[in-house]
Amino acid sequence: MENKKIHDQNERLLSALSLFINNCPDGISSEMVEDLRNDCGFSDEKAYRVLLAGALDLYDDRDMMQNYLSKTVKKLDPKSFSQDPYYTNIKLDHIRSGGWTLEKKSYKPYELFVFDDLKKMPDGRIIPQVGFFDKKFQYPCILQDGREWMLVTPNEINTMKKPIEKAHGRVLTYGLGLGYFAYMASLKENVTSVTVIERDKCAIELFEKHILPQFDGKEKIKVVEFDALFFAAEQKSKNSAEYDFVFADVWHDPSDGCDVYLLLKSLERGDTEYAYWIEDTIKCYL
Repeated sequence: MENKKIHDQNERLLSALSLFINNCPDGISSEMVEDLRNDCGFSDEKAYRVLLAGALDLYDDRDMMQNYLSKTVKKLDPKSFSQDPYYTNIKLDHIRSGGWTLEKKSYKPYELFVFDDLKKMPDGRIIPQVGFFDKKFQYPCILQDGREWMLVTPNEINTMKKPIEKAHGRVLTYGLGLGYFAYMASLKENVTSVTVIERDKCAIELFEKHILPQFDGKEKIKVVEFDALFFAAEQKSKNSAEYDFVFADVWHDPSDGCDVYLLLKSLERGDTEYAYWIEDTIKCYL
């Protein structure tokens, strides 16, 4: 396929999926999947792909069906996420603090959501990683003035696997969230400390009062109220590195992350290892 065709197909699929997930993520029901499965002998995953292709007006496009949707939609196993150490060990109740609200949200059965980074293929195709569960799945979420801002969803679990695996020594992370990265990094024997930079005082208070006390490795964790960009600039100017590994997670998605990502990249030190949340996805938008 020529480059322009791939580019147009990438844009078409990303735009259509974004509209679907933002406006009607639960537009495909268990009954619809079951009917197609029974009528055609399809698996749940194949039935869902066919139904989604129809919803996105892509069913009659053979290229899109074969080269994109066949690799895009997955039926996910809830146990592979519900057994994550954070879900298992950290208990979160409904809490209000300042403009923040901590509560449980959920995906409905067969609700579509993004579960991992965009995947860029050698030929230039960009494959979204979207999936669904066949049963209700709960996850913790912090809302800021009613808007979902800090979550621990299957997407966060998947997109933080590599940074957590790489974390070592003195770890610095920009962005607190619900403390998922800090918690998972602190459990590692080769991590000696985790310093978290967070500029929102209410988020810090909520975390330190209700979440941090539950951490097994809480003695390794220190939260500093500061702006990540200013802190990164200060680190760049120092004579020697204070941290061995830095992880940045201070954006909601690529729409607000690309510029900050590039700025933080410009402030890297040569004697420190870096990782960035959803970096593969952000690179697809640069």
